[in-house]
Amino acid sequence: MEIVIAAVIALLVGGGAGFALRKASGSAKAAEMEAEAKKRLEEADQIVARARTEAQTIAKEARLEAKESALRANAELEERVLERKKEIEAIEGRLLHREKTLDKKIEQAERREAEYNKKESRIDEIKRGLEEKRDEIDVIIRQQIDRLQELAGMTAEQAKAELKERIFGEARLEVAGTVKQMEDEAKAEANDKAHFIIAQAIQRYASDHVAENTVSVVDLPNDDMKGRIIGREGRNIRALEVATGVDLIIDDTPNAVIVSCFDPVKREIARQTLSRLIHDGRIHPGRIEETVAKITKEVEQGIKEEGEKAVFELGLDGIHPEIVKTLGRLKYRTSYSQNVLRHSIEVGFLSGMMAAELGQNVKLARRAGLLHDLGKALDQNQEGTHTQIGLELARRYNEPKVVQNAIASHHEDVPAESVIAVLVAAGDALSASRPGARREMLQNYINRMQKLEEIGQSFAGVENVFAIQAGREIRVVVEPDTIRDSEAFFLAKDIAKKIEGELAYPGEIRVTVIRETRVTDFAR
Repeated sequence: MEIVIAAVIALLVGGGAGFALRKASGSAKAAEMEAEAKKRLEEADQIVARARTEAQTIAKEARLEAKESALRANAELEERVLERKKEIEAIEGRLLHREKTLDKKIEQAERREAEYNKKESRIDEIKRGLEEKRDEIDVIIRQQIDRLQELAGMTAEQAKAELKERIFGEARLEVAGTVKQMEDEAKAEANDKAHFIIAQAIQRYASDHVAENTVSVVDLPNDDMKGRIIGREGRNIRALEVATGVDLIIDDTPNAVIVSCFDPVKREIARQTLSRLIHDGRIHPGRIEETVAKITKEVEQGIKEEGEKAVFELGLDGIHPEIVKTLGRLKYRTSYSQNVLRHSIEVGFLSGMMAAELGQNVKLARRAGLLHDLGKALDQNQEGTHTQIGLELARRYNEPKVVQNAIASHHEDVPAESVIAVLVAAGDALSASRPGARREMLQNYINRMQKLEEIGQSFAGVENVFAIQAGREIRVVVEPDTIRDSEAFFLAKDIAKKIEGELAYPGEIRVTVIRETRVTDFAR
């Protein structure tokens, strides 16, 4: 199309150009230009012809291509429609199948509902029949109970009580036998293991038992020294008491002065000060104050060294310096005349050895054993028991939780939460109860023996009670007609519990109940 337009334009331009040339150049050139114009016109006609032919060809090809595209689109559309139709037919088939299945299920549900309704009706009929039967049985039971009560001469409650008592008595006997057997087996196994561990620990730890007393009596070279200690108008003794915080008792005791104070460290400072003043011979207020200050420094240094020595002896580290210093104060503290520092070291060793036998942390067990009586260094000056004071001190300086619990539980004030805490309590009992470890006043010993026998005699059916082995065992002789064998088992437990609740004692006390039946007859 564009070629045709171009040819037309060329023709017009050629014609115009020819006309212009003819008019401008004259007739001579007009013919030549006209011939050339004709030639160009022919060329334009040829171009137009070719353009028309090409245009027709292009149009024909475009129509053919459009027809082919239409055919391809129509084929694709028919194919898609066919696929969609197949999908719809498949969906319709599935829906039809589901509909049939659902119809079957509905029919089954209807049948089951009908069966259920029939069964429910049948159950209702059975229930009504059972209720009628129950009413009849209740009437018969009441009649039988009335008849039984009339024949037995007792009410139903009385019969229940008697039956309950008989069953309880038989069950008590059976339970007592079973419990005793289980206890015997457990004790046999536990005792063998415990005896082995304790024996191993005691054999491996050989410590000298030294029952130390803090010296409260200062020997004098002669009675004249008492006057010098008192001084003019009592100024020397007042200065000494004020500087040391103790009471000096100067009485008729020959060649002796008694130092009295609840704080063992102050008492030791006063004792050493007085001994040094007597040895020096110069006794006056100025010299007293100077000597007290010097002795105080020496004692404090000695306390620190004793604490460090104890820690080193047990191979421990990481203990706070304040705890080490407090530990050293136990050198001047005694319990039943047993030095508490040596006792603590011994408990540390014993706890560590038993921990090694059981595969526990040996260093932690030693640490807990060494610090278990830490509160005794401060219990004269603070409120609370030595376990409470020791626990507070251990918490303040971040001792391990196991050590804290061992301190708090070694007298069973709180439950033991670890094996190490139990071992510390056992080590404490071992150290305290070994022969020669502690000494008690005679009157306290007698009172404890009497109290043990009184506790045993307080139970019904007891004939005699004997405290033996220095109060480590009591033997209870019961009346055989009153106490049976099964009851003797519970009696021993009751006596043991009452002793635990009313007496304080080191170690353990064995309770043995003896039931003996003697039958005597004569042959004549």
